[in-house]
Amino acid sequence: MAGRPLRNRLVLPAALLVVVIAWLAFWPVPIEPRVWQAPADAGHVDPYAPNDRLRAAAALPIAPYSGPEDAALGPDGALYVSSADGTILRLAGNGRPTVYADVGGRPLGLAFDNSGNLLVANALRGLQQVDTGGRVTVLVESADGQPVRYANNVAVAADGRVYFSDSSARFSPAAHGGAYAASLLDIMEHDTTGRVIVYDPVEATARTFADGLAYANGVAVSRDQRYLLVAETAHYRVWRYSLEDPAAARVPVIGNLPGFPDNLTAGLHDRIWVGLVAPRNALLDRLAPRPFLRKVVQRLPPALRPAAEPHSHVLAINPAGQVLMDLQDTAATLPALTGVLETRDALYLTSLFGERIGRLDKADLAPR
Repeated sequence: MAGRPLRNRLVLPAALLVVVIAWLAFWPVPIEPRVWQAPADAGHVDPYAPNDRLRAAAALPIAPYSGPEDAALGPDGALYVSSADGTILRLAGNGRPTVYADVGGRPLGLAFDNSGNLLVANALRGLQQVDTGGRVTVLVESADGQPVRYANNVAVAADGRVYFSDSSARFSPAAHGGAYAASLLDIMEHDTTGRVIVYDPVEATARTFADGLAYANGVAVSRDQRYLLVAETAHYRVWRYSLEDPAAARVPVIGNLPGFPDNLTAGLHDRIWVGLVAPRNALLDRLAPRPFLRKVVQRLPPALRPAAEPHSHVLAINPAGQVLMDLQDTAATLPALTGVLETRDALYLTSLFGERIGRLDKADLAPR
């Protein structure tokens, strides 16, 4: 008689174990991971040796708004910033944010065209334009018969053509819980459905300029107008495409970065600024050739999945891939930095989360 209660006590844990194993092995998840080989991560070594050159950055509050993912300098000299609730903010003079436009959705990348219109890569709406009168228009919702599912970053060439990334054809923010959640799914799956679209404002036409990218992200036109640089986030690298010869093969500019590249922005003196939104994750790299295990990880509660470590990091490169400047803050005072807007006097630091952007006066830029 004493053995029966013991057996009963053992049956329940065994049954629970079977349920857990079945869950981890078979529960449906939205990703179908692809096999790939992550390059060996050298970590934060030269030219990415740890430093605190960003530590002097001041915080500019934008509360009650949050998620200042990108910023652009307007023709009026004011700073324009995207935010998570669909609002475009204007910061001028005293730095207090005022509402410039409500574009809805989730505005990410910002850039001004040659006529003073603000172009918005909206993750939920496509490519938008806010004209000088404040009217919001959707310019591009599809290209080559395929809908724009995840507009992300945008750049304007001197000839007026607009280049913007469509990060994923698999995971749209509208269907997968927002821009951040969709990005995690795409990176975990590691498909190559990302593309860059070029919009011709004269012809009012859009077409795919480049495709086959594992989470297409930042785009920037070189100062000499010869190249378009594109961040491929899931592969830790930046590509260069010729604007003079569209048939030319793309060239890897810089690869095996120590973090996930986000926005690209053309700065002064031929600098291209790269935001590294988070350091690489060793477990994620080890799972690159193991698609089944990546599915298992996706079935875990979010708190048990690989998570980004706080580390503020931006760098400047030239179109040839040479690292010109590397700026970090190991304390991550301003975490999840997406990119840099460079002006004559300062660097403005944008981020994925939070209610502030950073301003680092060039006079305060600590030496290496």
